[in-house]
Amino acid sequence: MPTKWKLNTGAEIPAIGFGTWQDEGEQEDAVVEALKAGYRHIDTARVYGTEKAVGKGVKKSGVPREEIFITTKLWNNKHHPDDVAPALQQSLDDLGMDYVDLYLMHWPVAWKRGEELFPKKDGKPAMENIDIVDTYAAMEKLLKTGKARAIGVSNCDKSDMERLIKNSSIAPAVHQIECHPWLQQHDFTAWHRENGIHITHYSPFGNQNNLYGEKGKGGPKKLIDEPVLVEIGKQYHKTGAQVALAWGVSQGHSVLPKSKTPMRIRANLQGDFKLSPEDMKKIEKLNKKLRFNDSSDEFGRVFFNDLEGKT
Repeated sequence: MPTKWKLNTGAEIPAIGFGTWQDEGEQEDAVVEALKAGYRHIDTARVYGTEKAVGKGVKKSGVPREEIFITTKLWNNKHHPDDVAPALQQSLDDLGMDYVDLYLMHWPVAWKRGEELFPKKDGKPAMENIDIVDTYAAMEKLLKTGKARAIGVSNCDKSDMERLIKNSSIAPAVHQIECHPWLQQHDFTAWHRENGIHITHYSPFGNQNNLYGEKGKGGPKKLIDEPVLVEIGKQYHKTGAQVALAWGVSQGHSVLPKSKTPMRIRANLQGDFKLSPEDMKKIEKLNKKLRFNDSSDEFGRVFFNDLEGKT
């Protein structure tokens, strides 16, 4: 049985999810392949442009909708409280679904209202002065409609999270963050545990994606080639990549690997196992505080101020 974690809503979220960022044209088949392989947690977002493909893949797979945990995300141009419910409805229409299991605020920054995904003013993001507390309050109302079964956030720093908790009546069920053995964020994830907020890792393989470039100089170029992970993997008959996923699962977190190759899709699901405390200690020494995904320069506000890996 795949590992599942209980959210503060009482619902269960599978430990390993399938990420659908990029490669829009290939996601329908990839989702079918993932569901056939045994995934029951699919992660998409408005800005990925993959919601339609995810919906079609779910239908084509034949797996009943109620057996699948579906996450999508509110984009920066829909932060005005009046736009939140219609934004979710747009996503549901594209997914061809009546509800999502989890709806996340993708980034804690508001851009100009409208349909343009990347509105610009003088070459920079066209900003709106909308507090994330007000956006989140509008998301709370979605729970009463049943169209979102849980709500949460992504890419927030600790000060964002503290403000949200202090000024909301429903704590986020999930916080989706960049996290991997080169960016471990132990203090931050411990704070979430104390507050009953589940952590999901995106980019669990660090800089596997070419978009992030090669920041890990002076060692292996890819996290999954890290000798410590490869060596640990041999004891379990697993790869370095599977150990990187198991590192998240062993902490009680969910992880979101992405792949379009059937063999890798299946292999990533084998990262659902627990590492020994000794192996976790070895991996702890790999923490480079190395963040690959920081959109501060292009998104119009500084993120991750009080966290590891501030670039």
